[in-house]
Amino acid sequence: MSVEVETAGRPPRRGRPPGTSARALELIALELFTAQGFDETTIDQIASEAGVSKRTFFRYFDSKPSVLWAEFDLEVDNLRRILGDMPADLPVMEAVRLAVLEANHYRAEDAPELRRRMTLIGSVPELGASAAVRYDAWERAVGDFVAKRSGQPEDSLYPLTVGRATLAACRAAYERWAARADADLTVYLDAALRALAAGFRDDVLTGEPTPKRRRSTRR
Repeated sequence: MSVEVETAGRPPRRGRPPGTSARALELIALELFTAQGFDETTIDQIASEAGVSKRTFFRYFDSKPSVLWAEFDLEVDNLRRILGDMPADLPVMEAVRLAVLEANHYRAEDAPELRRRMTLIGSVPELGASAAVRYDAWERAVGDFVAKRSGQPEDSLYPLTVGRATLAACRAAYERWAARADADLTVYLDAALRALAAGFRDDVLTGEPTPKRRRSTRR
């Protein structure tokens, strides 16, 4: 989806267009942040470019940083829901791996957009602070599941360890996937979480995933 952001010489659009959505606002904001900087972009500008009011913007997002985290926040909610539905007889790390894979949907073609997000998050202090909050929520989703399954307090050693180790493995998978962009993200998540569950045995650490590119169906 291409979003036009150069507004010079063009009268602002009025009213809410039929296609306005959280995703549309998200893409417009990402284009503006990339083109002119996060700090230099205002909520008023994002709303104006989308053809909506500032009030409409706040129906979707509670702050400027939250625009870049909409998908991640949804992923955390989905992860909690999926973990809650996992069969009780499934081993904990197997349940965590399957839940993480089900909650993710990124494909190779999504990598360029997500690289831009990573660049912004890594270079803007305000976004870095919001990242810590989101990562903590993701960790807690996994840790709370482990606590429930193990009968231990949520702040005890093993729930905390599994939550943090799983997040670290997933972030490593995400970064490597974003760099290679040769498969769906789940290919890398699956490999990383299988290695984590196996305790990173020597026989597991034999090489990275080598997925084949999907053939294009375009003519």
